[in-house]
Amino acid sequence: MKAVARFCAVLAALQAAALVGLGLLAPPSGVAAAAHETAADPAFQGVDTYLQEQLDSIGLPGAAVVIVRDGEQVHERAFGRADDSGRPMTAQTPVLLASTSKSLTAIAVLQQVEAGRLALDEPVVTYLPWFSLEDSRASAITVRHLLHQSSGLSSADAAFEGSDTQAPDALEQGVRDLAGASLEGNPGDAFGYANANYNILGLLVQTVSGQPFGEYMRDHVFRPLEMDHAHTTRASAEADSMARGHSLWFGSFWRQTEVPAPTSGMSSTTMYASAEDLGHELVALLDGGSYGNHRILRPESVDVMHTPGVRVDESKQYAMAWFTRPLSEASPAGAGSPAEGRDLPLLLEHQGEWGNTHTYTAMVPASGLGVALVINANDTSAPSRLKALDSNVLRILHGQPPAPTVVHEDWLQRNGWVVSSALLLAELASLVLTGAILARTGRRRRAASSASRRRWRLALVGAAALGLDAFVLWLCVGYAPAHFETQLAVIVRQFPDIGVTLVPALALAVVWPVPRTVWLLAQGLHRRRSRDHAPDDGRI
Repeated sequence: MKAVARFCAVLAALQAAALVGLGLLAPPSGVAAAAHETAADPAFQGVDTYLQEQLDSIGLPGAAVVIVRDGEQVHERAFGRADDSGRPMTAQTPVLLASTSKSLTAIAVLQQVEAGRLALDEPVVTYLPWFSLEDSRASAITVRHLLHQSSGLSSADAAFEGSDTQAPDALEQGVRDLAGASLEGNPGDAFGYANANYNILGLLVQTVSGQPFGEYMRDHVFRPLEMDHAHTTRASAEADSMARGHSLWFGSFWRQTEVPAPTSGMSSTTMYASAEDLGHELVALLDGGSYGNHRILRPESVDVMHTPGVRVDESKQYAMAWFTRPLSEASPAGAGSPAEGRDLPLLLEHQGEWGNTHTYTAMVPASGLGVALVINANDTSAPSRLKALDSNVLRILHGQPPAPTVVHEDWLQRNGWVVSSALLLAELASLVLTGAILARTGRRRRAASSASRRRWRLALVGAAALGLDAFVLWLCVGYAPAHFETQLAVIVRQFPDIGVTLVPALALAVVWPVPRTVWLLAQGLHRRRSRDHAPDDGRI
């Protein structure tokens, strides 16, 4: 009888598992995500296999992925290591989020809208009377413009990523420092991505709530969402054993690298969270603002957040902290035309790109699918290599094979470390060559050997060296910052393999020209005086 009972129990369990897998029976509440994976979609295994292959082929140190569907986490997996000690990466390991921080800030802003302390179409100066830019149109910037990245602020003028301040008042100081920034267009006219938009939003939340932004996020966003490993400061994340970021150096090897993460960017880029934490956020946003017994937003607020407000390009728009586009990954050939795109589900996504981390969050509201991917590394010379992983995870989850990686970055970004290294070598060669010529000229002067040909050589060497210095200054101070729409300090700090050679090259171009030119002129004048005062030997 006992054997029959055991057989019946096993048969019942298998039947229940099959019904759960077919979606005909809901799993019991409180069952861990790992238990649900018994009857999981085979695509989950496909995602795990693909990510492991990519980590092995690219050499990435670690990653973690979480998949949610229909209001619950259905899959999680971690790969590799969190730091150089070999500590394993987990789905609970916090990582610097970069721009996927923005959706968390957007939640806080809409909470304040629901509370009546903020209004979407009210100008920023209503809440921050001192707020100003070097442009009178700044008074027309509204809360909605900031959320939709349509304020007109330039990412170059508003760049802060070169700083490493951890001061508690850095968020406000960073917004005050925008006083010298200008606008690229009228507020509300066009999309213009700038992290400063979300820094201003963070300060608005801090001001109207009467609570420091970090504390507000902890109390009103992280805790209700049970984001147990989410943080707004580096110190807090380090105490929670955060993953250490890695950068690809000289296109050859991954190295654990510290990159500035200033608290002035807390509300736009420098929050920390684990893949599991981001999964909780996605569950709430896909479930109308509810997570477990907590409601962080009303359903209508979530709808407002997800509604596109400004066009980015032909296929993309921007909602509040989310890019939106047709889910081309669900189609074998992709959305090749606007008409095809309209037949595809809407995808909301955002990437986070920092000098040493890459993160990705995505939602498909029509199917209740959400994906969170965190990688404790980034290739700043070609970030599209890791962006391809984001897209291919979606493709696998929709039954499509991974697409080949296509690098979209231009030549200068892909080879920036080559250019900076060449500039340093050229400056060093100029230094050595000039010194050698001057030393040789000095020895010949003592031999009383004079020739106008040598003076011309000094002039040509000086002119060539000055030309090199001018080129280095133009490229570093003028062209590159304008080309990448940022500041030189950001390039140096966020692209570490470029910074390590660019800084000494730039220092030589600034410091060496004056003494070198004075020395060359002095040598030339001395040679001339020596010739003019030479005794006449009587030859005609």
